[in-house]
Amino acid sequence: MILIIPAIDLKEGKVVRFVQGKYDKKVYSHQPVQVAKHWQKLGARMLHVVDLDGAMTGKPKNMDIAIKIAQEVKIPVEFGGGVRSEAVIEKLLNAGVARVIVSTKALEDENFLKRVVRKYADKLIVSIDEQNGKVFIKGWRAAAGKIETAKFLEKLKGMGVKEVIHTAISRDGTLKGPNIGAIKKILKVKGISVIASGGIASLADIERLKLLEKYGLKGIIVGKALYEGRFTLGEALKRLG
Repeated sequence: MILIIPAIDLKEGKVVRFVQGKYDKKVYSHQPVQVAKHWQKLGARMLHVVDLDGAMTGKPKNMDIAIKIAQEVKIPVEFGGGVRSEAVIEKLLNAGVARVIVSTKALEDENFLKRVVRKYADKLIVSIDEQNGKVFIKGWRAAAGKIETAKFLEKLKGMGVKEVIHTAISRDGTLKGPNIGAIKKILKVKGISVIASGGIASLADIERLKLLEKYGLKGIIVGKALYEGRFTLGEALKRLG
């Protein structure tokens, strides 16, 4: 069954949400660990924690909070945002984080990516942040040259990457619905699982994405819709059966 993965986006130690990569100054909680426990209590089977400060600066700033979350809950936690060294990956995994997300470094240093994929296998996941068919890096502030998403995905598959997170930048935080067309396009690359993120606004969106499970969609990251009460986590899980 497809996973519904609540997002916990961290900025300066607080749970916030961005809109298309821009901070909209909306703070949902000053207690991220309690937020994590809340989602676990409601039935989440995984949590998606992102260090927004780290994504912007290139160095994790909220890593200690992510580690505390991983140690306080009983479900797997994936963490990303500024992860650009093997030392950081090691620290996170040794501290209890289940999976580490790499993005910018995966595009800028192919040798690094090959090395960590070999070493950490399914404990590593690559994030593909897309807009208009192109991959973006550095907290979505820069396009990665002219790299097309589908071609990059084929390259990752060739390196042994088993799973990716696909974020539609133009939809993220907008509550305008997921980019189904873009998701379908990357699902054509067989042999690699996809977690979709960006724009989820309703239970109807959940049902539309559920139809893509047979093509390799493994999970759906949901943030703003849950925090704004568009639907509950329980309702979403029920729609998935």
